[in-house]
Amino acid sequence: MTDPIFNLYYDEIYSSGLDPSARFPVSRYQKLHHKLKQVDHGNSIHWASPDLAKVDDILLVHDEQYVERFLDGQLTEKERRRIGLRPWRDSIVERTLRLTGGALAALHDIFQGQSIAGNMAGGTHHAFRDQGAGYCIFNDLAICAEKALQEKDVNRVLILDLDVHQGDGTAEIFKQDDRVFTVSLHGLNNFPFRKKVSNWDVGFENETGDEEYLESLSKVLDHLRSMNFDLLFYQAGVDGLATDALGLLALSRRGLAKRNQLVMDWCEEMNMPMVVFMGGGYAKPIEDTVDAFTDLFMEAAKRVKKDVTATDSFPKISLDEVKYKGTEPTW
Repeated sequence: MTDPIFNLYYDEIYSSGLDPSARFPVSRYQKLHHKLKQVDHGNSIHWASPDLAKVDDILLVHDEQYVERFLDGQLTEKERRRIGLRPWRDSIVERTLRLTGGALAALHDIFQGQSIAGNMAGGTHHAFRDQGAGYCIFNDLAICAEKALQEKDVNRVLILDLDVHQGDGTAEIFKQDDRVFTVSLHGLNNFPFRKKVSNWDVGFENETGDEEYLESLSKVLDHLRSMNFDLLFYQAGVDGLATDALGLLALSRRGLAKRNQLVMDWCEEMNMPMVVFMGGGYAKPIEDTVDAFTDLFMEAAKRVKKDVTATDSFPKISLDEVKYKGTEPTW
């Protein structure tokens, strides 16, 4: 029996592999790593370093020419502009391979008997088979799904994408594949502006708050109880925060914490292992994003390590508390 630990994959190249002047909030990974170490008094997170993803695993999903051109630094300026993350650095290749490797390593932990594992990056759901977009180069969710489906005990994967931006690349990749069920709850008027069709899409109008969002999520999870899945991939972007520069929704930190609890409660009820993908977060100040991701990973660690002390864990929140109390979580 594998000891219950929460492996969280991280490498400093998640931040250092991007140019500091990029519009993308490069520092959020370093800041989050520091914050988690600061608040994790019970040492409930086991930090692990990811290996580089193998090209053969990437090719389970992506077009070979696209992969080769990216690895060789041969993407066109138009392709790079579509991805973002500019100015482009040579180190973006290693960063991308290591970021994807972190997701694959977390998946491997699941097959070694862990109930939850995570990567402190990724959730790159805007990447298509033959092109990147929206800060995404390779689709780690899709790669991990294809990798998981090679296992004899995995027949169907659920991808629950709660990033504020629709998981368009993932939806398109699996649009004719019944082995993967894609669910996306996202801003209706946000990027991508030409939405793809997931198995289940829920779009929210601008300024949607905690109550409407959490009630919709609860209904989705209730419906999913009647379906059979072997594995959950949770894309847990926190860009629905009211302070997010790219979000357009009005979710609170407390509301997002309740969101995480709902998903993890459901996962425990279904006795289903879960891989956590970090997803988007672009708040101003970026510390709001860091705080929300801290809640996410501490909640995941608490679920795995049952002996985390009450002072280290985020208290259970009722829906009524979310609706009527404005206080934020404290660590």
